[in-house]
Amino acid sequence: MSGRVGGFWDNLAEKYAAQPVELPDAFDKKIAITRSLMTPDSVVLDIGCGTGSLALRLADAGREVHGLDVSPEMIRIARTKTAAQAADNVTFHVGPFDEGFTAFEPEGLDVVCAYSILHLLDDRDAALAHMHRLLKPGGALVSSTVCLGESWVPFSVMIGLMRLFGKAPRVVASISEATLMDEMQAAGFVDITPHDVGAKQTTAFIVARKAERFS
Repeated sequence: MSGRVGGFWDNLAEKYAAQPVELPDAFDKKIAITRSLMTPDSVVLDIGCGTGSLALRLADAGREVHGLDVSPEMIRIARTKTAAQAADNVTFHVGPFDEGFTAFEPEGLDVVCAYSILHLLDDRDAALAHMHRLLKPGGALVSSTVCLGESWVPFSVMIGLMRLFGKAPRVVASISEATLMDEMQAAGFVDITPHDVGAKQTTAFIVARKAERFS
């Protein structure tokens, strides 16, 4: 993800921070499932964290919560919210999620959150493989992904037109839930489970595990 991608989200940051959460009941259910995967000693990374809403909701359930986003402006707002909440165990980072992101050693994370980000990545396979490497054995990937691949609506045409006017990011993949689950399996994840949280029909909420290591 390049600086150009960050610039697109920089321009939306203030508006994004001000708008209410869409379908708050569904969001609450997603958070409840995510928190159920955490312990007081958990280290969590929220990829594509935006202005930090999810990370801050998870703060009191783990030891460390980290957020990562390509947009400096999103992270600026997230840090302001963190200071207001006095969430001392929450840290935000600016940058892309790729091999250059070295804040964690392999097998250093208990939970990776990927809310509304997988369909926006240049190389989803590489990102999923990197998430798998960073998770401890038995760790969990929690994802909420827009899956437009099975819809009859011509989203690719609509998004292309929006992109011409600067209203859509450079990458918006039209994938199906089944394809996403296959990609997670190919990355090494097991126990790949979709959950019905009352989100939009085009949103897939999936929890996947890294296999336990048995001696």
